[in-house]
Amino acid sequence: MATIRNAHTVWQGNLFEGSGETTFDYSGIGTYEVTWKARTEDARGKTSPEELLAAAHSACFSMAFSNELDKAGYKAERIEAKSEVGFQPGEGVTGSKLTVSARIPGIAEDEFQKIADAAKSGCPVSQALSIPITLEATLES
Repeated sequence: MATIRNAHTVWQGNLFEGSGETTFDYSGIGTYEVTWKARTEDARGKTSPEELLAAAHSACFSMAFSNELDKAGYKAERIEAKSEVGFQPGEGVTGSKLTVSARIPGIAEDEFQKIADAAKSGCPVSQALSIPITLEATLES
């Protein structure tokens, strides 16, 4: 069965001087301020669509990677994934750089890289994005 999650944003003012608040309605985890300056300059305690997208992408990739490992017969002791989402005014979102490091007993480096790449491609957030996605994967010893 398909699920639907929801959030909403209330914005006041123009793009460059205005501000908004994004609320995570479904989970109830909070309301976060968003501004143009947080998107293009120092965040100063506020967030941006790109930071929210990076959070979604890193969480989704971690889940997809864990699932791909499980299907291949491996269990990670630890996975740390990061997404860096770029934004260029006038151009938009420019890409997502995924970085993952993981401790996985018994896996060879080439198998690790193959599974990480499959997770990048199979992650539903990756599939929803029409931007370049790169991956740097490091196997911890």
